Amino acid sequence: MNAPVKIETTLKDWETDQEVRWCPGCGDYAILKAVQRTLPQLGADPKNTVFISGIGCSSRFPYYVESYGFHTIHGRAPAFATGAKLANPDLDIWLVTGDGDGLSIGGNHLMHVLRRNVNMQIMLFNNEIYGLTKGQASPTSREGTKSPSTPIGSYDHPARPAAFALGAGARFIGRGFDVSKNLPDVLKAAHAHQGAAFIEIFQNCIVYNKDVFNDFAAPKGAEDQQLWLENGKPMLFAKDSKGIALNREKLTLEVVEVVDGDWEGAGVIVHDVTNRSVAHMLIEMPFGPFPMALGVLYDDPRPTFEAAVMAEKAAASEGKEANLAKLLGKGQTWTVSGTAQDPI
Repeated sequence: MNAPVKIETTLKDWETDQEVRWCPGCGDYAILKAVQRTLPQLGADPKNTVFISGIGCSSRFPYYVESYGFHTIHGRAPAFATGAKLANPDLDIWLVTGDGDGLSIGGNHLMHVLRRNVNMQIMLFNNEIYGLTKGQASPTSREGTKSPSTPIGSYDHPARPAAFALGAGARFIGRGFDVSKNLPDVLKAAHAHQGAAFIEIFQNCIVYNKDVFNDFAAPKGAEDQQLWLENGKPMLFAKDSKGIALNREKLTLEVVEVVDGDWEGAGVIVHDVTNRSVAHMLIEMPFGPFPMALGVLYDDPRPTFEAAVMAEKAAASEGKEANLAKLLGKGQTWTVSGTAQDPI
């Protein structure tokens, strides 16, 4: 396929005339602005860009981005996005879903778009609650979450979006949160990846699950609980006073103190985005004893699904003439004549 031509745009070029209808203070506003600021930096073309969503608060996204868009049905956005990509592989497709839309009714569809490795950016907004339908517990709600559907407290073990994506065969896993200044960098890395790029974005639902991520995603004061990963850089956090080391006997990660900046002496490991085993351990790190791993956790591309489909199509049609009449006349044929009044 041809590489898309980069053009110059501004944030204003990506804003629509639609009234943004989220609750005042919703984290979706910050994500929308992060995306609209990132698209010009990518050289993206509104005429070649498509935002496809399912159902939920996050899925109103296509109305607010000045590009092509498709607000589809609950959980089925990956199927629509796959069809669009196969119909026109040159399209730049962004799939927008939520923890309820993508991991409940849409879990099956999300799994297949990831394992097939269809080239698109998949943003899953995780607020650990069903916001649009008034606050029921979602697949990612924590144990003990009280909601209209779990008034005494949820006893479900929550799904982990990033772990789900890795297990489904995703070759790119990123994490960020709504008000983070680093979120655009994660979006850029996802866009540069050739294949299905999965980004989990922690999003504050101020009405039904307010400040649930404040321990690591508060606008101020939570920096020491964030491990921002960068390829080729040591895994340091808490103003570089702590780091992540690998216990080689137990094959587990552990937090170590870094004295006088000597991270190598402390055994802090260097992030390698192609190391799937370490990515899995980073995803599974329990928050509290460990910081929250953010940024690009895994990035190891492989050939995309649509490239294989196009190659198969080209091979199947090689040396053949595109002649519909000839195709229809191939093999045994016969002609029927006569009328209803004068049948044969």
